[in-house]
Amino acid sequence: MDGLRFSDDPADLDVDRVHRWLSEESYWARGRTRAAQEAIIAGSRNFGVFDEASGQQLGYARVITDGVTFGWLADVFVDPAARGRGVGVALVGGVTEVVEALGLKRFALFTADAHGLYERFGFRPLPDAEGWMMRPGPGFGTDVQD
Repeated sequence: MDGLRFSDDPADLDVDRVHRWLSEESYWARGRTRAAQEAIIAGSRNFGVFDEASGQQLGYARVITDGVTFGWLADVFVDPAARGRGVGVALVGGVTEVVEALGLKRFALFTADAHGLYERFGFRPLPDAEGWMMRPGPGFGTDVQD
């Protein structure tokens, strides 16, 4: 995308900005503490999209994976001021390219919106959703969206 740079280098992340986006503006991680965000970053593969001219981070996503069989795409967020510039496409496209190189058997996500964006990169509803189960942990269901 013109004027955008994708990165999988965690040193590029603007952690303050990512934490603010997710803890204040996302529907799924409101109230997340800075300590929790730092632990999440440390335990994930992290990705960003940046404005080439200013260097400002415009989007963030992370993947939780064993690197061999399974990956989970999470915390995909695009700065509201940058929406419509192709940031989401650059972000999900870059993440997908990195993950494809791993040859994972399953790469999943959960979203309440942006289905069309994810479908462009091969995501589709689970064919065996009835086989998936979840064990909720402390605080589950207290967010705006589960």
